[in-house]
Amino acid sequence: MDKELKKGLTLLDVFCIATGAMISSGLFILPGLAFAKAGPAVIISYVLAGVLCIPTLLSKAELTTAMPKAGGDYFYIMRGFGPLFGTIAGFSSWFSLSLKGAFALIGMGAYLSVITNIPLHIIALICCLFFVFLNLIGVKKAGRFQVFLVLGLLGILLVYVFWGMKTVNHLHFSPFFSKGVSSVFATASFVFISYGGLTKIAALAEETRNPGRNLPLGMILAVAVTAILYALVIFVTIGVLNPEALKHNLMPISDGAGIFGGNIFKIVVSIAAFLAFISTANAGIMAASRYPFGMSRDKLLPTVFQKISSKFKTPYVSILFTGLFMILAILFLRLELLVKIASSVLIILFIFANLTVILFRESKISSYRPKFYSPLYPYMQIFGILSGGFLLIEMGTFIGFLTMAFLLLGFIWYKVYAQKRAAQDSALIYVLEKLVAKDRELVSDNLLTELKDIVIQRDELIKDRFHKLIEQAMVLDFEEVLETEDFFKYISDILGKELSLDPQDLFEKFMQREKEASTVIKKGLAIPHIIVEGKNISKILLVRAKAGVVFPQDEVVHIMFVLAGSAGERVLHLKILAAIAQIVQDPGFDKTWLRAGSKDELRNIVLLAERKRG
Repeated sequence: MDKELKKGLTLLDVFCIATGAMISSGLFILPGLAFAKAGPAVIISYVLAGVLCIPTLLSKAELTTAMPKAGGDYFYIMRGFGPLFGTIAGFSSWFSLSLKGAFALIGMGAYLSVITNIPLHIIALICCLFFVFLNLIGVKKAGRFQVFLVLGLLGILLVYVFWGMKTVNHLHFSPFFSKGVSSVFATASFVFISYGGLTKIAALAEETRNPGRNLPLGMILAVAVTAILYALVIFVTIGVLNPEALKHNLMPISDGAGIFGGNIFKIVVSIAAFLAFISTANAGIMAASRYPFGMSRDKLLPTVFQKISSKFKTPYVSILFTGLFMILAILFLRLELLVKIASSVLIILFIFANLTVILFRESKISSYRPKFYSPLYPYMQIFGILSGGFLLIEMGTFIGFLTMAFLLLGFIWYKVYAQKRAAQDSALIYVLEKLVAKDRELVSDNLLTELKDIVIQRDELIKDRFHKLIEQAMVLDFEEVLETEDFFKYISDILGKELSLDPQDLFEKFMQREKEASTVIKKGLAIPHIIVEGKNISKILLVRAKAGVVFPQDEVVHIMFVLAGSAGERVLHLKILAAIAQIVQDPGFDKTWLRAGSKDELRNIVLLAERKRG
């Protein structure tokens, strides 16, 4: 069965999924609870939480463009830290997103129960089943549904802001820090889950078209729009509602709309709230279900979670499993506890995202090729790690205990089930290898190959004849200094065996070619190439000589592409020379080639290089 997910999400889909995941419970339920904790300064708490997301936003944008695969942050944390942390991160991401989705479903139930008199939990359960069905029939349909919801929601909220500004009572903001300055930071950690949409869109990276552009741009736009809208809407809400009426109010925006717009606008805003909850619940199931799918691919969960619908190309077992967990959360978890645990787990994941960027950058793995690089590295990531730690401390001891208990469960699952099944190289091992091991006993090249294949799939690279020749090429890596004759004798022996030709004849051809015109095309780089007897012959050797091969005129060469082809392959021969010329024009090529850690890494540098294909 095909295990690839269908790419159906555009930039607008990415923006709307991330925005819809953020503008819902965080805006239509939490402001009243947060106001009780921080007073009018809750506006700063929301903005501060958004600002503290920026390092992680940039880190996630880099990681998801390098590895746009199902599972999002789980996938890159697994590749950064290995199976143990991957298991914990996968469960944590799934748990946090599922809880946030359940939180949204409870919000829907709260609004609808007022109108229908049906118990809140019954409504939430019915809505959960609907969204499970919607996600089963396809991500594109779920994404299009999300666009409709979010654009309608944004329109209503903008009307709320511009209309409500006229009736704001500025006395409601005095004293601004009524609960003390320290409460602003504690409340920022409480409302941090309001920005959890970043995690959701990372989980859908594999199903995004042109992920190198659409993921970072969609994420940046979503966080910017969301943070601004939070501040404006909460400002208006505080300004129009009596402070006592706002505290612990579970429908503050709707009540605020009723103050200056009457019952009709209150109903309109209630509809907007309902749209917001729908969008969050839909995005929650859509994103959370990709974690069991991704973990199953890496053998951290049973293979049943990999099952994909042949008709709709959706991971239906993972979707059903996630829906079941959300139903249990709706039935048994208290609202505020649910929010706090989900926020704390989310903060931990954000810290790991920043750590993972540092690991991959410092590992110097050549196959790690993001389309977007986080600016101000590593200071941005260090700030994200420290600010995340600060927010965790502000969550309090009890929530910290519950969070650690959950992480311990992930550790136990790894020890009992995953450890004996999962084997995965990690960037952490590559960093340790550079620090303590010079013989590369710690690492294999599995991660290099996996990242290379991801880049080929992401960029839809054409595997032309040059690409296939490089995949089959022998890679030679010399430590000692070699003279030209010794070098050509060595490669002539290799090519003689490969092509069933006389090594002495090949050696003489190489030497004659060098006498006619030097194949050194620039300092440190040579392309020795000869025409050989036979038909349909085309062979490439990739060579790195760390100490150098001494060519005539005392030119020391460290990089060589050795070509041997039959006369009938002259056109291909010229195409190969043109491809190599494009590759070596990259200003950083020489440095990257010389610092590569293995032969497979040398091959991948050529395979993934920017060039014209076809």
